[in-house]
Order: sequence, then structure tokens, then C-alpha cells
Amino acid sequence: MSVNLRIPGPTPCPEDVLEACGRQMINHRGPEFAEMIARQTSKLQKLCQTKHDFYIMTTSGTGVMEAAIVNTLSPGDKVLNVSVGVFGDRFGQIAEAYGAKVTSLKGEWGKGADPEEVARALEADRELKAVLVTHNETSTGVTNKLGEIAKAIRRVRPDILILVDAISSLGAIALPIDEWDLDVVVTASQKGWMVPPALGFVVFGPRAWQAYEKAAMPRFYFDVGKAKDYLQRGQTAWTPAVSVFFGLELALDKLEAEGIENIFARHHRVAEVARQGVKSLGLELFSDESVASDTVSAVKVPEGVDGVKLVKVMREEHGVVLAGGQTTLAGKIFRIGHLGWVFEADVQAVIDALRVALPKLGY
Repeated sequence: MSVNLRIPGPTPCPEDVLEACGRQMINHRGPEFAEMIARQTSKLQKLCQTKHDFYIMTTSGTGVMEAAIVNTLSPGDKVLNVSVGVFGDRFGQIAEAYGAKVTSLKGEWGKGADPEEVARALEADRELKAVLVTHNETSTGVTNKLGEIAKAIRRVRPDILILVDAISSLGAIALPIDEWDLDVVVTASQKGWMVPPALGFVVFGPRAWQAYEKAAMPRFYFDVGKAKDYLQRGQTAWTPAVSVFFGLELALDKLEAEGIENIFARHHRVAEVARQGVKSLGLELFSDESVASDTVSAVKVPEGVDGVKLVKVMREEHGVVLAGGQTTLAGKIFRIGHLGWVFEADVQAVIDALRVALPKLGY
């Protein structure tokens, strides 16, 4: 039985991308790697709609979230963490671990953050030095209206840092970094980029570099200054995941050929298949539809159905791998990932399998 991997990451990869990852190693301090990372950095800047500095690090998404924090802040700095789910909370937890004083602005799960609430929180404390915000919250299937949030922030505090977790959105959902005047934006290879886990991407703007000069949080592996110095030599600061760079080379060619607007449109079409399919079964989205994500759909488990068992039956009997709910949502929702190398038929197969599985579980 073939497997339809429909979690929010790691996401499926094209076969030729996986084959590319199997190439023999090269010297990561040599000219071949230097040429490759230069090409990839340029292509990623274009696909991410930015002219800001761009760095590829060998790490997870959480690693580049940490990089966003430690390269711009000092212990004792006051920051506002805007959270509407598990990963929003994580951003604040990282900042706290390094000694920042975090004010949490927690929105209702399933709904997006209110831009005006963010503005009011900034007006209430003029000592805040940064805002942490998650663009796409995979734990709840919500895409925050980041453009509106950023505009509200800049209206109140033009020079405050805006640090963005765009791990499950960048490259799949429109996020014009420069137009929205964002300072640090991070994402990771295993989401919309069609390659295996191992690479984290960091967009670092001019205001972030000014903050870097004063930032006093401990940093070594995640030092963006080191990443900048080494990129000028065509290298990464530390040993890179060379195999995944090989895969990324081919994946970027595919994404570039498709075109960024077409990529966004494809993700929206596939998300609509998920949303309309869920409704056709009489199920209900967990997220408010006005902020429903184009990369992951969170669905309420219907009354009388065991959510954990539903995920198990879908995997074992139908070859469909769904994600369950996290923390307080465990057993209460299931999540359908639809980002990266994904098409309408992939998600329609999920809906068809749910149509068979749910009645067997008492729905």
C-alpha cells in the first residue's frame, strides 16, 4: 500500500529530488560548493520576494527561530510574543530561555491575531524592543494576517524589530518580506521547499544588522555574522548537510520554473479541495475560515469519534498519514498537511479515505 504523507512536515519530496540527495559528497570548502550556494541563495531571495541578506544553515526550523532571537536581542530585553498556537508559544519560550522578558499576547486558538491588539500592546509598553510573530500556525491551521499586523506595528513603533516564524508559509503563501518591512524571517527546507529536513533559511534585514551589533545573547553555531563572513567565501560557517543542498538545487529549479504566483495559486487550490471536502463530509474546520491556512487544515474530530483511533485507522487501513492535535488539542482535531510537492488529487484521496473510515468509527 502506497503512503500518502499528509502531515505539515516533513512533506513528500519528488523522486528526482531524493535521487539528487544521493550524489557523492563534494568538498564543502571547494569551488563546486561555492558556485552551488551562490546560485541557491540568489534563487531563494527571488522566491522569497526579498533583497535582504539570505543565509542557509544546517538546522531545523526551531534552530533558525533561535537564530532570529540570539542575533538581535540581549538578556533583559523586553519583547512582545504574538501567539495563536503551539509554535507561537515556542517562539516566546526560546526568547525566555535566553533571558528576554517576554510579554505574551495570546489569541484564541483557531483565530488569527488582532493587529489592533498588537498595536495597543506596543503603545502600553514603549520599552518593547521586538515583536515575535508566527505567520502560519500549523498547530491550529491559521494564517495570521501578517501584512496587517506589520502595518499596525509600524504605525505605532516604526523602528521596532519584527521577527517572523514563516517556517510553514514562506515559499507557499504570499509573504512579500521587503514590502511588509520585516526584519528577520525564517523558514525550513522540509516544508514548502520539497526537500528533506536539515536546512534552515534566515532572511536578515538592515534593521536586524543594527540590532546584531548590540545583541548580547550567547551565540556560536547560530551566529549570523559568521554565516555572512563565510558566505562571502562561498561556504557555510559549519559543515553543511551537503546531500540536502544537492536536492535543494533541483527543487529550486522546479519551483523557479513553476513561478512564485503559480505556486501560491496551486497551494490555494489544493487547500480549497481540503476545505470543501471536509465540509462535504459534514465536518467542521477548527480554524476560522477567514484565516484558514493554505498549507494545513485543522479539522474538528466529530463527537463520538476517537480522534487518536481515526489517525491510526487512516494510516493503517488507507495509507493516509495525518497529524493529530497537539497539547490541549490532542484527540480533538486532526490536521491535513498540503504544502510543498502537493496536488489536488493528493488531498482528494484524503477526503475519499475519510469518507470510508469515519462511519467505521461511529460517525
